[in-house]
Amino acid sequence: MELYKFLPKTNCKKCGKPTCMAFALDLLQGKVKIDDCPPLLEPKYQKQYASLKELIGSEEGQQKELRINIDSDLCDGCGICVTVCPVNARYCPPSLSGKAPDYPPEKHQLFQVKSGKCELLKIEYCRRIEAEGRERECRVCETYCPREAIKIEYV
Repeated sequence: MELYKFLPKTNCKKCGKPTCMAFALDLLQGKVKIDDCPPLLEPKYQKQYASLKELIGSEEGQQKELRINIDSDLCDGCGICVTVCPVNARYCPPSLSGKAPDYPPEKHQLFQVKSGKCELLKIEYCRRIEAEGRERECRVCETYCPREAIKIEYV
């Protein structure tokens, strides 16, 4: 992640977050401000502080919403997103074997293939929202989509 490389990477917890990576994700989402990281205010991190200010600009502190966009022109309905999604795997045992989940979809299921295209069912169960720590960085669906039809962003 672009923002993380400018952080001190000390995991000091002075910002109230368990790791610098968690702070970076909250910074990206607009939940915290750069000044909420005390080490960044120290003279030895002056360049990183300036780089972060430039990178984030006027959007600092503005809450952003998670979006998982599926480009229906690129999606060919292969279903890889359905089988690789950790949330689907947890709640839809057939997907652990590479099979289609049961129908109707389980309430936690994120993706399903319908009419030859992938569709997002319930973003509120995505690990990026529910989890803590490294799981909040999950990009499995986006990474494994062979057509690059899935994009995760904060807007």
